[in-house]
This record gives sequence, C-alpha cells and structure tokens, in this order.
Amino acid sequence: MKKVLVFLADGFEEIEALTLVDYLRRADIFVDTVSIKNDFYVNSAHEIIVKSDKLIDDISLDDYCALYIPGGTKGAENLRDDVKVIDIVKKFYEEDKIVCAICAGPIVLDRAGILSDKACVSHPSIEGELLDIGEYKKDELVVEDGNILTSRGAGASVYLALKLIEKISGVKVKEKVKVGIQQNFVENYFGFKF
Repeated sequence: MKKVLVFLADGFEEIEALTLVDYLRRADIFVDTVSIKNDFYVNSAHEIIVKSDKLIDDISLDDYCALYIPGGTKGAENLRDDVKVIDIVKKFYEEDKIVCAICAGPIVLDRAGILSDKACVSHPSIEGELLDIGEYKKDELVVEDGNILTSRGAGASVYLALKLIEKISGVKVKEKVKVGIQQNFVENYFGFKF
C-alpha cells in the first residue's frame, strides 16, 4: 500500500497541508496527518483547528513511501526545531524515499542537511535561511531533484500535489485525478456534463 506521512505542527499553512492530502486521497494514496505534539489537535496559521490522524510517537516509518512538510512559517519552524522530525527526514532521504516540502518547509530539509547538493525552491521570504543548498531555482513552482520535491507556496500546492502523485503512482493516475477534478468543478458550478 502506498502511504504518505504529512507532518502537522502548530502554525501550519492550511492550503499547503490539506490540498496535498485531498489530492493524494483522490488518487487512492493513503495519507496520515501526523501531529508532532502529544495532542491530535493542531492549530493552523489562521487559527483553524485540525485533528490529525496520528501522533508522531505512534507511527511506524516503514509504512510510508514519502513524507511531506507543509509551510506556514511558524509551523515549519516548529518542525525544523523538532529532533524527531529531523531524524525522520534524514532516514527517509537515506532510504531513498520521497521527501517533499513547500513554502517555508525547506528550512526543515536544510536543517536535516539533505539539500547540500540539491536544487530546490521555497517561498522567497525564507530563501536567505537556506544555508546549505546546491542550487536555488527561484523562478520554478516545483523543483524535483532525485527523491526531493520542493515548491514555492500555497499557490503552487496543486502543482506539487500532482507531481507527488505522478512520482508515486505514475502519469496516468495523475492525469485521471486532474480530469476528475476539472470535470467535477465544471459539473457542479456550471451545470455542464462531460
């Protein structure tokens, strides 16, 4: 079974976290949202309380093929400063599992030391905080370098989600999700049927 671990910490950006969860589940990729604290309830950057699926101490890392770090400056800082999260990021990278981050999330990958020879992108506001990276691709929405995916921010969440689906399940599944979402939008909002 394909499973993805999505870390949630107080201050996470809602669009970045939940868009990816939504798209992956539409692609029949199982997702666990994982709180890094001893509480299932995590407070987002805009004061929306989200109940995570699991707590960090209750997961088995062998269950997952990928992990995702959403942005939101405070949320990313909380993830970056958590030793367990950093150890898990390193482990996934070393095992050639997919490691994905968006917006301020790449500061976590930088702290883990896995960007030193990698191309990446982030929200422009944290570019200066990425101290040990290979190449910064400021004009890209999504950057793929080996098993690492990074993205700019909330507006690029859909593109990152689709790229992750493609990387996990292939182009056909990605295209099926894209068509399904477009068809659903047109039918529900404009009354047109495909």
